Order: sequence, then C-alpha cells, then structure tokens
Amino acid sequence: MQQPIMISPSILAADFLNLGRDIDAVSNADYIHVDVMDGHFVPNLSYGTTIVEAAKRATRIPLDVHMMVSNPDETVDWYVDAGADLISVHVEAARDLPAIVTHLHERGVKAGVVINPATPVEVLEDVIELVDLVLVMSVNPGFGGQGFIEGTYDKVRALSAICSRREVGPIIEVDGGVSLSNARALAAAGAQMLVAGSAVFKSPDPASIVREMRELASLGLECKKA
Repeated sequence: MQQPIMISPSILAADFLNLGRDIDAVSNADYIHVDVMDGHFVPNLSYGTTIVEAAKRATRIPLDVHMMVSNPDETVDWYVDAGADLISVHVEAARDLPAIVTHLHERGVKAGVVINPATPVEVLEDVIELVDLVLVMSVNPGFGGQGFIEGTYDKVRALSAICSRREVGPIIEVDGGVSLSNARALAAAGAQMLVAGSAVFKSPDPASIVREMRELASLGLECKKA
C-alpha cells in the first residue's frame, strides 16, 4: 500500500525565542524535523539535546531528529533520552550503521539513514531492509536556505526502484530547498515525506503552507500511481 504524504517542518528556520509558538503554528504537521549539527561533520553548529527536550515538551507531534554529526555511534542515545521518535544518521559518518539501527529499534525509536547529494543510492543496498526511513539530502548539509539540487528527482526515482526491487518500504524523505514549487514533482518521483524549513516558518501562515504542500504532493503521488 502506498504511504500517504507527510510533512516535517524543520525548526532550524523557526524563531528560537518563540519556539513553542512556532511549533504550535504547525500543529497540522506529521513530524517536527530537528537538525542537529556538530560543527565537525558539517561546517555549522546548531543545537543539541536541550532543544530536542524543549520541542518534546512543546508538542505531541513526533520528533524527526536528523543527526549531522561525526560520531553518531556514540551519541544516538543522547537524543533517544531527549525524546526523539525517529533518528536518522548519515551513512557517511556511521562506523557501524546496522548496529546503530538495531540499537535504535531496541530503544523503541524508528531508525533512518541519510545520504548526501554526492553519495549514490547504491550504498544503501545492505541496509535498506533494516531502516524505517531514508533521507535524501537535496542540498549539501550544514546550512538552511540553500537552493534545491535538481538531480534529486533522479536520485529519489532510483531509490524508489531499489525499494520496489527489494520489496521493502522505508519512508523516502527529502530535505533541502523543498517548497511549494517542487513538492508535487518530488512526490511524483517517489518521495513520501518532505522537510521544509524556510518555506514554512518564514511564511505568515505556516499551517497553510503545510496544508498546501501536502495537497500538492498528494497530487504528485496520484501521478506516480497513474
């Protein structure tokens, strides 16, 4: 069965002086996306467990934590304890990705794997059956507000084909430069969850953007089925 389209607004673009207010403004979202950057794996430093804990207190929407860190093997438990519901780690950073995935499942958390724009989808062949989600970066990780990489569509199609061939169904998520202008095409290519930061939180009506993005992506999903 085809999974419905989900929207995961990224609080990296939220107002941290009013984080609870901004999260409440997207109460119609499916997940809240939390970008953890360590200033080492990526050239920027964002926030850590304190913000995850604050977001958990602010909402009942599950937290989608994207760990852009160089040592996920040693630190995933920090974010499980902080309240993450889904944790994604980079294939480029993990020393033992299957072990991380197994450990997260044992802790009762969904496990995802992330691939950077330069990383081919074929590296996922050995773990695709283990993970709950695959996050395809459509910008180079580390900074918000970047332009969308057009080659992402082909990458999502290739990933969707691998999933079909292997008869597995992890959620395919796309993060970076996602907006109303490309939501429909991404869903048509095979994306099932869209991360949007600036497009949502820089809008005067974030909830309406979440709703419209889901509607547009759902139209793309219908095109994929046809």
